[in-house]
Amino acid sequence: MEKKTTVEAEDGQQTLMIKREFDLPVELLFRAHEEAAILEQWMGTKVVKLETRKHGSYEFETSDPAGNVVFRANGTIHEFVPNERITRTFEMENTGFPVQLEFLEFSPLTDATSKLTMQIVYRSVEDRDNMLKLPFRQGINMAHDRLQKIAGELR
Repeated sequence: MEKKTTVEAEDGQQTLMIKREFDLPVELLFRAHEEAAILEQWMGTKVVKLETRKHGSYEFETSDPAGNVVFRANGTIHEFVPNERITRTFEMENTGFPVQLEFLEFSPLTDATSKLTMQIVYRSVEDRDNMLKLPFRQGINMAHDRLQKIAGELR
């Protein structure tokens, strides 16, 4: 059966729980989140800056075919434990969404499989609900499908 990303949004809560199992060892799943060249491929965006360490920061941007920047995101990494977890802020610039807090946990299931669990905390229930009005679920599932394919080719 094909693996899919699940997005859980409990009524009245300002959080999302995102879970996905991968046919990748945990080290490779984590590597896809810490190496700019891999991240660019599965996220489909340019990594302008990526400091994968505690108190590091990052910046991503996506341009249209004419070179105009259409999306920019940035944040600060608060915790960075290789193959285990990343805690970071995430801000989408030029949108109505405030900064969100993200907890990414990487868990080995077997030597060849792993699980990513993301808890995203929004400033309010309304902000979280507005995010879900976008094609968020579809987008994150597509990104995770690409992550599986690209990282799987690195074995």
